[in-house]
Amino acid sequence: MATYTLDFERPLLELEKQIEELKRVAGENVDLARNLRPLEEQLATLRLEIYRNLTPMQRVQVARHPRRPYPLDYVNTVFTDFVELHGDRLFRDDPAIVGGWARLDGTSVMVIGHQKGRDTKENLYRNFGMAHPEGYRKAMRLMRLAAKFGAPVITLVDTPGAYPGLGAEERGQAEAIASSLIEMASLPTPIITAVIGEGGSGGALAVGLARSGLDVGELRLFGDFTEGCAAILWKDASPARARRRGTQDHGQDLLSLGVIDEIIPEPPGGAHSDPEAAAAALGRRAAAASQSAAQAQDRQAPQTAPKKSTFPWVP
Repeated sequence: MATYTLDFERPLLELEKQIEELKRVAGENVDLARNLRPLEEQLATLRLEIYRNLTPMQRVQVARHPRRPYPLDYVNTVFTDFVELHGDRLFRDDPAIVGGWARLDGTSVMVIGHQKGRDTKENLYRNFGMAHPEGYRKAMRLMRLAAKFGAPVITLVDTPGAYPGLGAEERGQAEAIASSLIEMASLPTPIITAVIGEGGSGGALAVGLARSGLDVGELRLFGDFTEGCAAILWKDASPARARRRGTQDHGQDLLSLGVIDEIIPEPPGGAHSDPEAAAAALGRRAAAASQSAAQAQDRQAPQTAPKKSTFPWVP
């Protein structure tokens, strides 16, 4: 049963409680057990209906759900042999950005993502997934390292935006984001980006400029976080005003605009309802996108004969 329930999910919670109670009471009672199937079918139908008709603000709530899988969750399910790398070699390590070497279907890749926390203590440590300049410089360092070995880069975006604090601005937040965009635009290796939660502002773009863009389910990539955009446009960041925002920022709209290449369908009820199924779907599509990007890059690479060595002992 869900430990965190959104307002529009409450009818689902009531049915789940009934099913759990019936399972507890039924035990070996065959007659009671028979009543489970209609309730489970009703739950599945209701969940599908609710998630087919989400409003824009409800999509925001799903994207921010605290039980959604984060990059380290996907690292433990989709990837293998993960070795985390730390630091930007200039200031410090930023826990809001995690990254390192991993294997995806046997292929070595560099995986980088925004990491949020599950509780208050971890969220403070991860700064709620909002990176400082050193986080983006760490990401750039890892991307250059991947390019050195010809390995694909896979980035997992989930952030309300770059951290707007005084210290971040003093250390060059805007410059770090701009440099990251330039770096990703010219990186000589495949880059695959998946938006696994919310993708806000330059904080998302700084690790999201990819050759292949994927969007997981009903998620959002936007120029500023919803309340922030409402504050800029209408000088009012209240939820009521935020709900009146335009809707061209979720999966289908981004796909129609050509901002992303593909939407990866989520399990009914969102990734937080079935993280294993969400991870399996992401893993399949990320592996296929990585392979396709690598093949396209090989076709575009100039076919030049290798230079013959002048040393007799080297072929």
